[in-house]
Amino acid sequence: MLAWDRGWRREARSAWLCGLALAGVLTAIDVGRGGLDWPRGCCWAVLGATLVLVLRPARITAGDGWLASRGLLRERRVRTDLLTRIRRADGMAPRLVLMDVTGGRVELDPQVLADNPLLWHHLDAGARLARERGVLVEGAGVLAALAERIDGEGARRLLSSAKNQPAGGTSQR
Repeated sequence: MLAWDRGWRREARSAWLCGLALAGVLTAIDVGRGGLDWPRGCCWAVLGATLVLVLRPARITAGDGWLASRGLLRERRVRTDLLTRIRRADGMAPRLVLMDVTGGRVELDPQVLADNPLLWHHLDAGARLARERGVLVEGAGVLAALAERIDGEGARRLLSSAKNQPAGGTSQR
């Protein structure tokens, strides 16, 4: 069963809209001033395209025993059942770094896992297998903290949606 980041299209669309808006505004300003020519128009288009490339998120997908991150130029893939290290890189944007026995390495935003339960399930199931096999040497604590956070958020969402349901669990017409 294949799982993917359900919010990727929305974020990719936002990146495109930001890039187009920047290029459009800069071009409109030049047209308004009467200074738009071929080189300046190309410059604004390149600037807008660069913004799209910077803002476009990696597409995260997972299946039985693997997790992949497809960026702009290439896809990176790890075998989740052969993970050796799981690290959390904190900074401006927290990242989860996964490394496997074959040398594969994937970096992803932990929020993607929290927002996509199927992705989390594939990673968690694979990491459990890696732990049972004895190949996961670093990161069990990081994974446990992430599991607690994701499961806690899921439980809060479930309870809040149950609280908003009418009595009896069925909708009234």
